[in-house]
Amino acid sequence: MIKLIASDLDGTLLLNKAQTLPEDLFPLIRALNELGIRFVAASGRQYPNMKRLFAPVASDISFICENGALAVEKGQVLYQDRFDKELANEILTAIIEKKDAEFTCSAKDYHYLMPKTESFRHYMVDLVKNECRIINSLDEITEPIMKLAVYESAGLTDEYVRYWTGQFGQRCTVVTSGNDWVDFIPFGTNKAKGIREFQEKYGISPEECIAFGDEYNDIEMLKAVKYGFAMAHSKEKVRESAAFTADRVQDILKKVIRAKGNMEGVI
Repeated sequence: MIKLIASDLDGTLLLNKAQTLPEDLFPLIRALNELGIRFVAASGRQYPNMKRLFAPVASDISFICENGALAVEKGQVLYQDRFDKELANEILTAIIEKKDAEFTCSAKDYHYLMPKTESFRHYMVDLVKNECRIINSLDEITEPIMKLAVYESAGLTDEYVRYWTGQFGQRCTVVTSGNDWVDFIPFGTNKAKGIREFQEKYGISPEECIAFGDEYNDIEMLKAVKYGFAMAHSKEKVRESAAFTADRVQDILKKVIRAKGNMEGVI
């Protein structure tokens, strides 16, 4: 029987670069709760942004944020990873020096931004609606940092991925997150770490879990459960890491609810 369902957001629940969740998701989460099935939102996004997106059910679900660097439930931080400050400054400096590259620097309650363009500030603050603190110098970063991300305004290419992996891949995990982002996170930090936190907290086995994802930063999570669903539009390597594929998360959730958590009625 299924006891936990985790899902990525961008490219999984949020399709076609949407910035609001589909309304039909919330009654499904409530129905899962009534069956005793815990729902976990697992994303590279910041906690305040995720809490806003899930506002109708935020008190009823758990959160894995910043690609696994932070786990939160009912407002309580279960764990929070920290990035090495010296390495963080090196990465941020490299992003600042690279033309057309922008960064986000993740503290628990907000992102530090030093926008090169008004369009990036507008995107992060007004469209994505992240909690942000605009800075003029890296010296203004005083909070512990969990994750760094580079935004390539021209779109992510294999060349860009090789560039950032070549620079820092020996010192931290470098992973794509969506069409325009590359994330830098400490070794050992990933969404599967958050999944294991909730499995241990509630005595849930991998065989009692479902996960949905679409990107390279979802691979560890998809492998951490028996029923991993890669989105049908995912890259081949992501699909290879999952046992199943799905076109739409809600379709699988409806089947789980109808089957009362029995996967024999789902797959």
